Amino acid sequence: MNPLTLLLGILAVGIALLIFNHDSGQTLGLNNDDFGQLVALTALVTLLSAGLLRGRRRFGEAARLLAIWILIALGLVSAYVYRFDLQSFGDRVLSGLLPGRTMLVTNSAGQLELVLQKRTDGHFQADTMVDGQPVSMIIDTGASSVALTYEDAERVGLDPANLAYTLTVMTANGPALAAPVVLSELAIGPIVRTNVRAMVAAGGRLDRSLLGMSFLSTLDSLQMQNGELRLRD
Repeated sequence: MNPLTLLLGILAVGIALLIFNHDSGQTLGLNNDDFGQLVALTALVTLLSAGLLRGRRRFGEAARLLAIWILIALGLVSAYVYRFDLQSFGDRVLSGLLPGRTMLVTNSAGQLELVLQKRTDGHFQADTMVDGQPVSMIIDTGASSVALTYEDAERVGLDPANLAYTLTVMTANGPALAAPVVLSELAIGPIVRTNVRAMVAAGGRLDRSLLGMSFLSTLDSLQMQNGELRLRD
């Protein structure tokens, strides 16, 4: 068998097993980190053996090829070992480029936190799921409850045309009528709440849906620092 084919086969099988057994933490009876080191060592031995077998080639060419494949093997293993750091870096980049995208991190106390990046206009936007439908909301600690625009209410399956608009609320466009409702489920990432008190603004009276205190007050922590908003369930 071609040494290159054998090397790629070892790396492919090893990485596939690590990915498949990621949640269990073990592969073939070994800790995943130990198994990853074994795969790297096996690949390295294969490279060295191939180099020795092809010793009749010019030494310079053999050494160059050997160095290239060692770097490739080390790169693949390093990518697996530092996969969580790379994922966190990627999430931070995407959350900065895509306002509203949430990033899940572990704080110094080992607690999971949901992080939102501040938009250029100074607001925090959250991509939520309301009764199974995506709704983009602005975080508003000054709002007593979650407030949906007329259009978002239609999107999540409510019937805003037949609601009772008995409440008067203040919006950026001035006083507006709103109808009280209860949302079956509202979620931001892994943070899920059921039977959330909310209201639907009359048509044309609210520009964006608001994530207010009827949801935010159920969180364990809500902290703003360095242009980030951290939510802890």
